[in-house]
Amino acid sequence: MRHRTEPRRRMRAGPPRRSCPRAGPCRPRSDVTGRRSDREMHDTSDLCFLRMDLELRHLRAFVAVADEGGFTDAAIALGISQASVSRTLASLEAVLGAELIRRTTRTMSLTDAGLRLLPEARATLRAAGQAYAAVREEERPLLVGHSWSALGALTTPVLRGWAARHPGTPLELRRHNERTSGLADARVDVAIVRHRLPEGHYTSVIVGREPRVCAVAADDPLAERSELMLADLLDLVVAVDRQTGTTGPSLWRDAGLDRSPRFVWTGDVDEWVDRISAGGLVGVTATSTSHQYPRAGVRYLPLVGAAPLTVSLAWHTAREHPLTPELVEHLRSAYRDAA
Repeated sequence: MRHRTEPRRRMRAGPPRRSCPRAGPCRPRSDVTGRRSDREMHDTSDLCFLRMDLELRHLRAFVAVADEGGFTDAAIALGISQASVSRTLASLEAVLGAELIRRTTRTMSLTDAGLRLLPEARATLRAAGQAYAAVREEERPLLVGHSWSALGALTTPVLRGWAARHPGTPLELRRHNERTSGLADARVDVAIVRHRLPEGHYTSVIVGREPRVCAVAADDPLAERSELMLADLLDLVVAVDRQTGTTGPSLWRDAGLDRSPRFVWTGDVDEWVDRISAGGLVGVTATSTSHQYPRAGVRYLPLVGAAPLTVSLAWHTAREHPLTPELVEHLRSAYRDAA
């Protein structure tokens, strides 16, 4: 008996799959019952995004290159080869259709597109890490930026008190000597600041106030005094951090004085303290600095008549951490108890 062989059926090619248009969102069809499908329940703009081959490894490589300042150091930080970093960056640029890093034989810098991507890449990686930690019930810290002295004498009690209440989300301090203390490029979740930040992008609330002190060299004749007044500094040179300084002519003007001292710019707090200890300069700062940076060559004296510094907790308005309100109350309570 001969078996008849069925002819192989050819699959008829359907219409080509349409790519997601950039001009508008994808529009999934409803099923025959008229109900929206599960796929349609999601934001359609997210569905368009998911069709791109963007992966976390792309963002990790990009952030590493930006942080380390080059491909070689980025490769060391990531534990992969330099060639892998280069390929990953090239793939990311192809996916996004934009040049992110401008390379020359000697220098490397972010393009405008790269500068726009950097804070978003950091935020995405942090969100992914938080999601992973939540599923696996792992500890995930709340990153707190500051530029100089964090909370001074209150730093340790605040950290310990928070850890007792939130053992799964400890506070981690990160020092970034720039105006937003790490908020601008999403290096931190919140920041302790003692100056105003640009309105619109950031939200800030006052958590406390700190007296000002004057830093003088230990062998300066002023160091023998028990306290100083703003008028005592009029003929001196005051050192101010160019990035995050809180001292300017308005401090003397608001105190009713008709002039102010001469100012010179310095770098971060370490340079500021070193230059003052060398002599010839004085500095005005929050009392928290005297607790965080005691130096044998510097003496901190109360500054009578100077308006206190306002201490605020700030965060990026579009990226508020869920525990931010609790942290605000925790800091306010610490300052109230210390008053």
